[in-house]
Amino acid sequence: MVQRMFGTNGVRGVVNEDMNTDLALQMGKAIGKFFNGTVAIATDTRVSGDMIKAAVSAGLMATGCTVRDLGVVPTPAIQYHVKTDDDVVGGVMITASHNPPKFNGIKCIDGDGTEMPREKEEQIEVLYASEIPCQSWNDIGSMETYGNAGEDYIDAVLRHVDVAAIRKAGLTAVLDCANGAACRTTPLLLKKLGVRAVTLNADMQGEFPGHPSEPTAENLRDLLYLTKAVNADIGIAHDGDADRAVFATNDGSFVPGDKSLALMAKSTVLANGGGLIVTPVSSSSMVEEVVNKAGGKLIYTAVGSPIVARRMMAEGSKFGGEENGGLIFAEHQYCRDGAMTIAKMIESIVKFGPLLKQIQELPVYYTDKRKIECPNNRKADLIEYMKGKFSPGNKVDLTDGMKILFSDGGWVLLRPSGTEPIFRIYSESKNKDLAEQRCGEFESAAKAFMEDSE
Repeated sequence: MVQRMFGTNGVRGVVNEDMNTDLALQMGKAIGKFFNGTVAIATDTRVSGDMIKAAVSAGLMATGCTVRDLGVVPTPAIQYHVKTDDDVVGGVMITASHNPPKFNGIKCIDGDGTEMPREKEEQIEVLYASEIPCQSWNDIGSMETYGNAGEDYIDAVLRHVDVAAIRKAGLTAVLDCANGAACRTTPLLLKKLGVRAVTLNADMQGEFPGHPSEPTAENLRDLLYLTKAVNADIGIAHDGDADRAVFATNDGSFVPGDKSLALMAKSTVLANGGGLIVTPVSSSSMVEEVVNKAGGKLIYTAVGSPIVARRMMAEGSKFGGEENGGLIFAEHQYCRDGAMTIAKMIESIVKFGPLLKQIQELPVYYTDKRKIECPNNRKADLIEYMKGKFSPGNKVDLTDGMKILFSDGGWVLLRPSGTEPIFRIYSESKNKDLAEQRCGEFESAAKAFMEDSE
């Protein structure tokens, strides 16, 4: 049986342990054998980026591929480059996104600019496990560089918003780039939009000295404070590779990702007079309530941005996304896009008023999130046990893990992680105490099963 290497977002590991140059070289050969053409490659700002990129590039060239090095750019920038350049057959992004700086990863980009679907990742895994022949000395590939991928990407984003209206509004933003891949591109975006930018952590330091690169409220305390202190219209933050964006209101309040998702879904439905919105089963019911009220319809999928994107493509949906700030705008490209999300949210402020006011108008739901440890080989057993215990009398959705939908509109989702030996538990209700109570019940039941079955 071929070992599974790709998780939810590429192959990841601790540098010079499980993510080492031997792995990267063999992975480069496998990817090169799969693509067989010109392959774009880029990195985020991690200190190990050049090392991993060099090893992957060597593998690509050994199989005869031309490697086009884009330098340090956000993940959606390399995706846009792959999508729009007919000479490029695929891409590789060297990133571990929001993980700590000791991690790095290898993410494959399909020829249409989307994250590679699982069936193609499996083909690469089969190649990785095999002996891959290299080309003769006079048929090996070469390396070329292209330095304008970030600028091309930002210019493309600008084509999808009302730049004149935004410039006229004279807004101020506080921007936290997390010392990551957006340090050049997002300040450029705000400059071209005429938005005054006060920046934090906008220098490329791969140790992420400003704060951990996961854009949570806890990690963004400086952003929240400064947004209120300078009376900015919006606070903006990225994760490490800038395919996500999260926000703060002018009073320094953190905006949870499901609320950003709901606002962008609403504006998309209103702009198009209806339509389909796609999101995973882990998203808040608030999104469905907002979409339905605006005249649209929501479709649920399993968790994972490639899954959301491909369902959008199949359904002809114009917008979709996840509750972690990863939003997908089909008019631009079928991938999570931090800069596009920022531009659209700023346009929303110009069109519909202050972000705080828009947030206050959303329906209120309460969510409790927890996680428990569970070895990968026990995940299926735990699902079966929990299904037998909690499904009688309730509606069950098995799209991703197990989601119990209660008659009062609340729900609990028990979902296995695609990258770690854990289960995530999400509970939601319009009653805060009930959301916490149900999450606790699921957590206790799951832990009891794990202990009894040891």
